[in-house]
Amino acid sequence: MIRNQRKLKIVLSVLFLLIILAAPIYLSEFRLSLLGKFLTYAILAIGLDLIWGYTGILSLGHGVYFGLGAYCMAMHLKLVASHGDLPDFMSWSGVDKLPWFWVPFYSPWAAIFFALLIPMIVAGLLGYLTFRNRIKGAFFSILSQALVIITVTLFIGQQGKTGGTNGLTNFDRFLGLRISAHSTKLLFFYVTIVVLVLAFFLAVWFTSSRLGKILIAIRDGENRVRFIGYNPLTYKVFIYMASAGLAGLAGVLFVLQEGIISPAQMGIVPSIEMVLWVAIGGRGTIYGAVLGAILTNSAKTSFSEAFPNIWPIFLGALFIIVVLFLPKGIIGTLIDTKLKWSKRPWTKAIFLRKL
Repeated sequence: MIRNQRKLKIVLSVLFLLIILAAPIYLSEFRLSLLGKFLTYAILAIGLDLIWGYTGILSLGHGVYFGLGAYCMAMHLKLVASHGDLPDFMSWSGVDKLPWFWVPFYSPWAAIFFALLIPMIVAGLLGYLTFRNRIKGAFFSILSQALVIITVTLFIGQQGKTGGTNGLTNFDRFLGLRISAHSTKLLFFYVTIVVLVLAFFLAVWFTSSRLGKILIAIRDGENRVRFIGYNPLTYKVFIYMASAGLAGLAGVLFVLQEGIISPAQMGIVPSIEMVLWVAIGGRGTIYGAVLGAILTNSAKTSFSEAFPNIWPIFLGALFIIVVLFLPKGIIGTLIDTKLKWSKRPWTKAIFLRKL
């Protein structure tokens, strides 16, 4: 029976991947760009599921890590678009010299490197200081939201160095490729798929290994884990940093496809929405994180197009329905339903008869 479940998961995963790969055939360029953006969200959701679904740490500040990664790539793109001159927003703000921390971002590889490194360093510092003092639950969630407020305020206040409220936009080229070209957008779309698949298998490897068992044990009983000789601090900081790194990587791919990043996209509301993606899909299931990110954002887009004046009501109703009737999310509910049916005597008889 376990073997049949694995085969079913593989078949469904391959089918889902084939549908995504064939998307350029049946989707318009606009819809394809939306799907590409949703796939970047799925990468972030996988990381968030690792820290919340498997480790039991609710982070309401992942928008910061997503935004830091996005800004790192956007800084490189802005320097390329400026053709050696100061970025336009700096000139408007009276800045006469490129800030020192912008200089490394002339290199695209440095931009990608820092897009991973900076979110991981910030997450490592916050995680170490809070987890070492055994701060968890609602207190950690509040601290993560405080990080969002501080970061957004800093980015808005530094108009001449970060673009302020408007953020960074008007990009031209990346690695010599014209970003607005259809072929380039198609390339970014497939690169996002590859990264998503790699992130998915990395998360599956994490959760199916000894590390995953320890993370689940920390979620279910941290004191017991400590009493049997493991140090939860090390594992929590590590998985929090890995989650932040995935969020930063998602930010890089988001900027390449969306062409803009602003402080509004790393605020409290987007950070809470990220948690809802995982909750709707089913936390503690990597499949659920991917499915939740894509379905939730697709529903958000559909509601806003069909009902431009009242679409937030429909989206809010969707969240309420999931919380009340599907508390374990879509995938979690399906798993529970399957287990209940498999425990019924007549289903066992049918299964044994097939054997």
